[in-house]
Amino acid sequence: MPTNKKERALFALITVIITVHAYVFYSLYVVNGTTLMNLTGANSVIKAINNLGGVYMFGCYFPIWAVVLVEFCFAYLAEMLIGQPFSFKMACKNFNIKKTDPIHFETAIICATVGIMVPVMSFIAAWLYYPYYMGFNMLTLLANWLKLICFNFPFAYFSQLFFIQPFVRQTFKTIFKRKQESK
Repeated sequence: MPTNKKERALFALITVIITVHAYVFYSLYVVNGTTLMNLTGANSVIKAINNLGGVYMFGCYFPIWAVVLVEFCFAYLAEMLIGQPFSFKMACKNFNIKKTDPIHFETAIICATVGIMVPVMSFIAAWLYYPYYMGFNMLTLLANWLKLICFNFPFAYFSQLFFIQPFVRQTFKTIFKRKQESK
C-alpha cells in the first residue's frame, strides 16, 4: 500500500485517528462505563465523566478531547517508530512479498501490528491512567499493563482486521487513485 515516507505517514495518520477514537470509546464506555456510572450514580457514561470532572489521567482529571489528543500523540509516534517498520519486517520474514497473495500479506502486517502495538500502547496507558493517588508500586503498574493487554488485544485484533484496516486501506486507495488520475 504505502510506498514512500509521506504515504506511510498519511496511512498511519488515518489509522491512528480512527483507532484512538475507537479505543477511547471502548475504554470509557465498554470497559469502564458501568464502573463510572456506579461511582457517580449517573445514568450515562458521559454524565458520569462530567460528574467526575473529566477522565482520570496523569493523576488529574482531563476533558475527553485532551485524552484523545494525548493518546493520539503517543499512538502516532509508536505507530511510526515501532509499529509500521517492525510489523512489515515480521511479515516479510514469514512471507515472500512477491509470491504471496496481497490479502494474506496485508493480513500478516495487520496481525503483526496488533501484536506490537497492543503491548506498547497498553504500557503507555498503564502509565497514563495509573492510580497515582494510591502511591506508586511497580507490581501494580505491571498488573495494570497485563490487564490492559487482556482487555485490548481481542478488541484490537478484530477491529483492526475486520473494520479499521479495510476502511483505511480503501480510503487510502481512493485518495491515491484520484491523485494518479489527475496526473
